[in-house]
Amino acid sequence: MDRPAPDVTGEAPAAGRAVRHEGPDARGSDADGRTPGQAAAAYAPGYAPGRTLPLRVEFVRQLRRRRTMAMFGVLLALPWVLVVAFQFGPAGRGQGSLRLSDLATAGGLNFAAFALSVSASFLLVVAVALFCGDTVASEASWSSLRYLLAAPVPRDRLLRQKLVVALAYSAAAVTVLPLMALLAGTLAFGWNDITVPGTGEVIPAADVLPKFAVVIGYAMVSQLVVASVAFLLSVTTDSPLGAVGGAVGLVIVSSILQAVEALGSLREFLPTFWNAAWLDALAPEPEYGGMVKGVAISVTYSTIIVAFAFRRFRRRDVVS
Repeated sequence: MDRPAPDVTGEAPAAGRAVRHEGPDARGSDADGRTPGQAAAAYAPGYAPGRTLPLRVEFVRQLRRRRTMAMFGVLLALPWVLVVAFQFGPAGRGQGSLRLSDLATAGGLNFAAFALSVSASFLLVVAVALFCGDTVASEASWSSLRYLLAAPVPRDRLLRQKLVVALAYSAAAVTVLPLMALLAGTLAFGWNDITVPGTGEVIPAADVLPKFAVVIGYAMVSQLVVASVAFLLSVTTDSPLGAVGGAVGLVIVSSILQAVEALGSLREFLPTFWNAAWLDALAPEPEYGGMVKGVAISVTYSTIIVAFAFRRFRRRDVVS
């Protein structure tokens, strides 16, 4: 008669007593309260939690997705669509008008500033919400999130890797559009000095170009609240569309409240209030006070929201 197989302690189980193997529960822990990563480290020599789900793999996975290619296609095509609209549309410049839209054809820099202003309030919001809101919720909707955690990938590492990749693609989206607009505007309208909206003052292009880099950087930071809210909803729901729509809805509600003058100075704490503060950087005498306040609001809100997202995911029962 064969001897009973030894258990994990090396001792044979008593006759008639079945060995019970506890699998991971809904929270990702086994019967001893260990995470899959800790259990794998105990029984799989050479396992290193820090080497699971490399950034390179996640970057490639997200790049190959159709929504990534489609979104970047739209962002790259929009400046050329605007060029065609200005070239073949009726002349829209009012006599003596100094609005940003009327000065868009004054040169490449003016056109890039116009393209950024018309896209920052919606198109870039949708792009950032898509990249950050779809990253975890899509795994849940495909029923692959549980298998990723059972690989085993530690939960905090899974979130960190996905957040880094999502923010990287969001930053690329915010950068690609104004740079393509600068190229398209320069080819269509020439490389001219920038005309300041409102005042009509002319600033040399060489002086404005470094400021334009600051403008793009500020546009990235101003989208952090959208990214963090979308990421929080992504770890909360199994619906990517719900996560993306919730983040976009936040911007819409904030924009509506921003127009309510009865709120007074309370509007300054809305996440969208300082989004257009980058225009002050293009003035002959740049004013960065509004941008500093906008950075402080965005970083504070996003840090709190992302921390809550990590806390929420650690305690979530992953059944998808």
